[in-house]
Amino acid sequence: MTELSRRIRGAIGLGLSWAAVGFMTGGVIELIHNIWPNRIGAAVDIWPAVLALPGFLGGLGFSVVLMIAARRRRFDELSMGGFALFGGLGGLAASLVLATLMSWSGTAPTMDIVLELSGPFALGGAAAASGTLAVARLSEDQALLEAGDDVADVGLTAQETKDLLDS
Repeated sequence: MTELSRRIRGAIGLGLSWAAVGFMTGGVIELIHNIWPNRIGAAVDIWPAVLALPGFLGGLGFSVVLMIAARRRRFDELSMGGFALFGGLGGLAASLVLATLMSWSGTAPTMDIVLELSGPFALGGAAAASGTLAVARLSEDQALLEAGDDVADVGLTAQETKDLLDS
């Protein structure tokens, strides 16, 4: 698999992960609105779909920002603040894409839409990126712990010890 196809697959995977979180968040908002009707829940009819699309676009935008800004670094070399900044930039990129699409449909001028979407998308992207780094670090630590079990069993055989002492 080429490097480019691996990066594209990773970006789509991260976008789908963020979309799943957006979908679940929308489901919680729908559930709360069904139990306790309120103005926020009534603002949109299908919250899961409304939050899944920006989640996917934010994940893609975050992947692009991360590929450019943190090219050859591992997760343990990145700070949580820097990762949150990258996620905020990815959220801003997603808001620009949605604003452009909405302005083409004639809903409103692009800058009006960007001003309304950029804050929530940037904050959501920063929160999602921080969560992504926390999960990645947890899984990375778990992989190291599991690898440590295999390393503990490694040793010299009796013949290798004898050959080493004889030489």
